[in-house]
Amino acid sequence: MAESRGILTFRALSALLTYPSAELCAGAPEIAEAIAAERLVPAASAAALQPLLDDLGSRDLFELQERYVELFDRTRRLSLHLFEHVHGESRDRGQAMVDLAALYESGGLVLAANELPDYLPLFLEYLSTRPLEEALNLLSETVHILGALEERLAARNSPYAAVLTAIRGMAGVSLTASGDDDLLDPVSGDLAALDAEWEETAVTFGPGSGAMDGCSTERLQTRLRAAHRDARSNPL
Repeated sequence: MAESRGILTFRALSALLTYPSAELCAGAPEIAEAIAAERLVPAASAAALQPLLDDLGSRDLFELQERYVELFDRTRRLSLHLFEHVHGESRDRGQAMVDLAALYESGGLVLAANELPDYLPLFLEYLSTRPLEEALNLLSETVHILGALEERLAARNSPYAAVLTAIRGMAGVSLTASGDDDLLDPVSGDLAALDAEWEETAVTFGPGSGAMDGCSTERLQTRLRAAHRDARSNPL
C-alpha cells in the first residue's frame, strides 16, 4: 500500500533532523535501510545522505550535538520551525500555530506540552500518519522554505543540506522550480554578518483572509503559500 510505504521514509528523515542522541546514532543503519527500501526519495538524494549517516555512526556524540546547536539553535535563518520563516514574530504566527496544532489533533497526533507544532521534524512525523498523496501535497506547500534552508546549509558545507534535498525531492519539486534560485549567491557575503543582520518580514493576508474560519488543510496551505515571498527575498 502506498500509504504505508510513506510512513517510514517521513519518520526516517524526521529523525535525521532531530537533536543527536545515542539512540539516533545507533539507529543510523536502520534509517538508511528504510529510505533505500521505500524508494520515495530520489536515488541521488538518498545517496547524498550518506555523509550525515556516516557522521552519526562514527563521530563523537558531543561533537554532533555541538554542531547541531551551532546550526539550528543560534540563528533564525536556519531555524527548523517553519513559521519562523513565514511570520517571524508577527501575530499571525500564533494563529498559524493554533491552526497547525488543530490539524494534528484532527489527524490523531497529540502534541506534548513543550512541542511547537511548526517544528519540521514534528511536521514530518504528522505527514507519516497521512495517506501518501495527502502528505505529499501538503509537503509541496513548504518547498520554498525547504529550498531556502537547503541553500543556507549547503553554503556552510553542512551534511544536513542533504536531508532538506531529500525531503524536497519527495515532493517532486526542483530547487529552481520552487523559486529559491532567487536567493543571493551564498559565497558573496560573510555568513556570520548576514546571520546577525537577518530579520523576518511579517506576512499579511489582506482583507479577505478573515473568511478562513476554522482549521483545515486549505487554510494551512494558504498560510504556507504566503511564505513564498519571504523565503525568496531573505538573502543567504
